[in-house]
Amino acid sequence: MGIKLKIKQAISFLLHGEPDIVQVNLATLAPNELLKGRCALITGGTSGIGFAIAQTFLNAGAAVILTGRNQEKLDSAIQKLESKGRVWGYTMNNLNIETFEPTFNQMLTDIKFQGLKHIDILVNNAGVLGAVLPNATEKQYDKVLDTNLKAVFFLSQMFGKYMVKNKIKGNILNIASSSSLRPAISAYIISKWGIKGFTMGLAKSLIPYGITVNGIAPGRTATPMLGKREDSNMLDTHSPLGRWIMPEEIANGALFLVSNLGKAIVGDIIYMTGGSALLSYDDMNYNVF
Repeated sequence: MGIKLKIKQAISFLLHGEPDIVQVNLATLAPNELLKGRCALITGGTSGIGFAIAQTFLNAGAAVILTGRNQEKLDSAIQKLESKGRVWGYTMNNLNIETFEPTFNQMLTDIKFQGLKHIDILVNNAGVLGAVLPNATEKQYDKVLDTNLKAVFFLSQMFGKYMVKNKIKGNILNIASSSSLRPAISAYIISKWGIKGFTMGLAKSLIPYGITVNGIAPGRTATPMLGKREDSNMLDTHSPLGRWIMPEEIANGALFLVSNLGKAIVGDIIYMTGGSALLSYDDMNYNVF
């Protein structure tokens, strides 16, 4: 936990006393066949939103391929998921675009041994935070933009060409962010503004081939990247909803968008924020400089 957050929590305790404890009762879908016979590639799938999407897709009958940068985390995720269905894991770093094509070709070879003909869903989930004004470095900026935007562009381009060439009708889903509704004071927010525009352009380019592209923009979601665990207090006084969004809720939205239920949604960003940014939210530090 960062020192600023500790100080903020201490001040809040002095002013308001013990904070309310908010726990979330999640609505979960029973096992279903919404994605029966389909295969999804999910980047950054070892934890958080990506892992929750993998679980939900498996429960809906899909086979799932995860990517991650860390082999140990990837192995752990596969071990947790393999009882739910067919799942594979591959180490892949979004900073190394030259590895995309050989890794993808290996995926195709491996799934064919298991009787699957193709991959027809891509979820661009991998991303990193950082490079905030006024102290961002060029190295930090490049890492965030290359991971969050450049990699999504080239992976989607490769996947789109593969689908068009093989006459595969399917989906590309980009994990955007509600940050794209706010002033861009960091490379992260800039990257998510880019994802919003790219989602629209990619959707317009691919819909004539039966390939549907959309995005989900989560609000503050309880993920390890933001320091939240399952047993954390989900109270969020910044949110009109009053709590953090859960990864499983984002996953339910993802399932809807890539299934036949969401066929009429094309080139859209679906905001799952609890009202943050849409109704009220101000995270601007007016003393940033």
